[in-house]
This record gives sequence, structure tokens and C-alpha cells, in this order.
Amino acid sequence: MKLRSLLFVPGDSDRKFAKGRMAGADVLILDLEDAVAPSMKAAAREQVSAWLGDADNIEASLFVRVNPLDTGMTQGDLAVVVRPGLAGILVPKANGAHDIATIADMIDPLEEAAGMMPGAVKIMVVATETPQAMFALGSYTPPHPRLVGLTWGAEDLGAAIGATANKEADGQWTEPYRFARSLCLFAAASAGVVPVDTLYADFRDANGLEADCRRARRDGFVGRIAIHPDQVATINRCFSPSEDEIAQARKIVDAFAANPDAGTLGIDGKMYDIPHLKSAQKTLAAAGETA
Repeated sequence: MKLRSLLFVPGDSDRKFAKGRMAGADVLILDLEDAVAPSMKAAAREQVSAWLGDADNIEASLFVRVNPLDTGMTQGDLAVVVRPGLAGILVPKANGAHDIATIADMIDPLEEAAGMMPGAVKIMVVATETPQAMFALGSYTPPHPRLVGLTWGAEDLGAAIGATANKEADGQWTEPYRFARSLCLFAAASAGVVPVDTLYADFRDANGLEADCRRARRDGFVGRIAIHPDQVATINRCFSPSEDEIAQARKIVDAFAANPDAGTLGIDGKMYDIPHLKSAQKTLAAAGETA
């Protein structure tokens, strides 16, 4: 499952779903949480269930962002959306791995009742939206069998800690959010799951999005959340290896394959060791090649 671009789609808007499914995102996140007004929650559940029924005709994988556990709505959301066509659940405002275990226990019987393979429904977590969560990022290691990725969020965390802003004048994150971003990245690496960067709020700022995506990929993120279809192409391009990167990765992998006992090799006048090999293997995997 590719988690390079993940586009939010409000669960109560046929129009936005129709536009989103054509955007080229790897994942559509059908949202039952913040994008849906309380009065529309029940209708959105039914609408999302109907969209899941058409999953065979949609190229993207379909995830659903359910309402968080403390709302009391999570079980009701899952009861409607755990059905064939559902690839995964996005869990917001998680306080740690114990929340994931709770939700996974809810999914198990629903998955069986729907005739789905055990473990078919994966889980991705917004891992930094509460103060408690910041002290529990290490709990995702070892990962739950359903866990495939961690992402982070700034808006709910800011509200929880009483921040008045989360960006500097130059657009960079302030210190608490840089900290949250970094810990999410480390937690995902520790658990061996995919790190996905948070959304870029100004969907009209294509240049800013591109620069920020390139920084995120440089740091180790392998995908990004989109809040508008127009962001998807930029995200896909920025998080895909270039032809030059792929060619260099092949060269490194081939050199080590030809010298299996070597820990360090010289290639084109530069020294490469095992961390370089691992990075090259990840580059080829991102390009859909088997190293």
C-alpha cells in the first residue's frame, strides 16, 4: 500500500468526492471527523459506506477518519464503514498505542462479520494531537499488526496547549511543532511504519508546498496529507525519486550485490557503506522496484 499522497474528502460531499477521486492521490481519507458538522454525522456515515461500495472502480485506497474515542462515536462509525472496500482507518487524537489496540478490538468482529480477511483493515494514526500523545510516541514500538503509518497534526495540539500561533513570521513551525514533527518521524522509524507529514494549509501556495515537501522528504518523510486536490500532483512529484536518484540507487545496490562481503565500497570516487545501501534500497522501493 502506497502512502505517498493522502487526500482528505469530507464525508458528506458527493461533489468533493467526485473531484477527489480524480486527483491522482494514493489514498482518499473519507472524513467523518472535523470536516463534518455534528448534525451531518449520521448522514455522512451512510454516504461514506456507499462510496466504499464503489471501491473497485476507484484507483486510490480508501481510508476513513473516524471520530476519536473520547467522543463516543468511534464504534458507531466503524459499525457502518468496516466493509469490503475499506483499506484503512485514520485514528485522530490518539493518546498512544493503547487507543490503537482498543480500536483494533472493535474492528476484529466487524471485519469478520463483513466477510473480510482478518487484518485487512489497516490503521494509521495522527500521533501528536494531544499533550498525552507526546509522551506516548514510543508506545507504537513494537507496532500493532494493523499499524501502517504515523502522521502528526498541529491544530488540535495548539488548541490543547493554549498556543496563539504555530508558525513563525517566515512560515516555519514554532518550536513545539518542530518537536512534534521530529518525534513523529522518530516514532515511525522506530516502529518500522511509514512517516507521513502533516497538511500544508495554504492550498493556493504551490511554491511553498513544493519547498516544504522537499524539506520533508529530505528529513525522512515518505508522504504527505493533502487538503485540496490541487496539492496532490505536487506531493506525488516531490515524494517520488527522480531518475537520477533511481539510477544512483541501482548502482549502489548492484555494487554491494557484486561484493556481498564488503562493508564499504568506492563508487565513482566516493565511499559508500551499509547505511547508504539501506537508503538506496528504500529509494528503489519507493520507485516500485525490488532491490
